Amino acid sequence: MTILCDLEIRQLCEQQQMVWPFRPELLNPASLDLTLGNEIMIEVADQRDLVRMDISERTEQDPYWMLPNEFCLAETVEQFNLPNTISAQFVLKSSRAREGYNHMLAGWCDPGWNNSKLTLELKNNLRHHRLPLYSGLKIGQMVFHRMSSTPARSYAVTGHYNNHLRVMPNVA
Repeated sequence: MTILCDLEIRQLCEQQQMVWPFRPELLNPASLDLTLGNEIMIEVADQRDLVRMDISERTEQDPYWMLPNEFCLAETVEQFNLPNTISAQFVLKSSRAREGYNHMLAGWCDPGWNNSKLTLELKNNLRHHRLPLYSGLKIGQMVFHRMSSTPARSYAVTGHYNNHLRVMPNVA
């Protein structure tokens, strides 16, 4: 596998809408920054399943505050349509990690993953302080890899998480 550079990422996004919306200001030399979307899922004490919460009105000045040790699922603004020759890996921005955010390392995206927003598994690793979440927060970056060849079976055929345009709990 080869990691794609900024020029290749831009070309694939502009020509094939690999990532939509594509915003050139989020492009890095070997990755594309991702931002938080409008919905998260949080744990509520008296409910077994995570509860959906709209954070579209939250801002940097008035965020949703993730409590110490709190876990949530969050969606990206960005929607993905990976070609059968491209895989991708989500990584937390180092600035977010240094603030205390953690991502559960479940951000692998197979070739053919399509028509979906990425669901992030976030945790506040701090013991005493809250962390802000709001729509538009730069949370991480996607690193794209060119496959050595086209897989025999695309994730477009085998995947459980295609066609999900909102944050998704486990569907297996």
